[in-house]
Formats: sequence, C-alpha cells, structure tokens
Amino acid sequence: MTVKIKVYSDYVCPFCLLAEKPLLEAIQGKDVEVEWMPFELRPYPNETLKPEDHYLQSTWKQAVYPMAEQMGVHIVLPKVSPQPYTHLAFEGYQFAKEKGIGNKYNDRMLRAFFQEEQDIGKIDVLTRLAGELGLDQKEYREALETRKYKEVHQEALRQAYEEATITSVPTFIIGDTKFAGIHSKETLEQIIDQEIRKQKPDFPDGMACGIDGC
Repeated sequence: MTVKIKVYSDYVCPFCLLAEKPLLEAIQGKDVEVEWMPFELRPYPNETLKPEDHYLQSTWKQAVYPMAEQMGVHIVLPKVSPQPYTHLAFEGYQFAKEKGIGNKYNDRMLRAFFQEEQDIGKIDVLTRLAGELGLDQKEYREALETRKYKEVHQEALRQAYEEATITSVPTFIIGDTKFAGIHSKETLEQIIDQEIRKQKPDFPDGMACGIDGC
C-alpha cells in the first residue's frame, strides 16, 4: 500500500525550502504519496518579521546559511520588508491543487521567495508565477481577487492547528509517524521503510496440513 506523507509548511519559513531536498531524495523508488499542507506562522493581522531586524539576521547567520551550505542548497534572506502574509499564496495553492500541480506550485512559491526575493504577498507577482507553471492567469487572478478559496484555505488551517496540532514547520506526518524539523535523507528513508513494513500484513508462518487435515 502507498505510504502517505504530509508536509506542513509556510512559504516564509526557510527550513521548509531546505527540507525539500532530503525528502525528494528519500522517496526515490518508494511507493509514497506526498502532499504539502498549508500552515501560516503569522496569519493576518499579526505582524510579520522584518529582514533587517536582529532576530532574522542572527537566525540566518547562525542556522539557515550554515545548513544550506552543508546541503548545497542556494538560499538568501529576502529583502522584502516586512515579510509578506501568505494567505493569498496559499489560496492560490488550493487553485493549483485542483489543477493537479499543488506540489509543483508549492515548490515554486518557496523558490520565488527564498531564491529570487519576490514578494509573494502581491497578486501581480503570484499571478505571474502561476502563469510560469502553466496555470490560466486570468482564472487564477480572479480566484485570488474574489477570495474564491478563502474558506477552503481556512478549513485547511483549522485542520492543521486543531486536528493535526501543528505548532512549527516543517512538520512531517509519514504514515502514523509525526515529527517536526529538517531530517536527513537517511532518517526519512528509515521512517518511510518502517511505515511500509507496518502496512504489510503479517505472513502466517507455520501453517501446514497434516494427515488429519489442516
């Protein structure tokens, strides 16, 4: 049976971008289904972070950049200030998901922000990125302007906050195993393999027939 993997992320979390590489490497050749799930770290009207402030500067210097260099992943602290709210981008994710390219869209948003420093809180920027992915730009823009997927997104957030009890990102749910943070390819492979074995029925060792029957 296929092992389902859910990855909760926010487009303004650098560790969510860094978590992609070991995950993609770990699932190669395995019967898995990956679904990226929305999570807003600072939903409106909470204030978002500013890249010039000490918190982000120190976090990136001490943690993000060293990890990215070790992993060989290009990433930069975007100069967009303050950092964008991500609800519109996530409503666009629901649109892309309906079109069958939710994971591809998710990857594009992360890279647009953390590699190209694009303001993914603006509809114009989001619409152009959607067009790059082959989505109908007019239909996409209209969906964001009319907030067509607002309720769908809010329900996804409720599920994340209340049912899945997500408190940080990235958080992985692999089969029945839930854990937060970036993990190595080897660790992810081990967890995936454990979940695959769980789903296989126990083989009835020792069954046999004798002269009096089975």
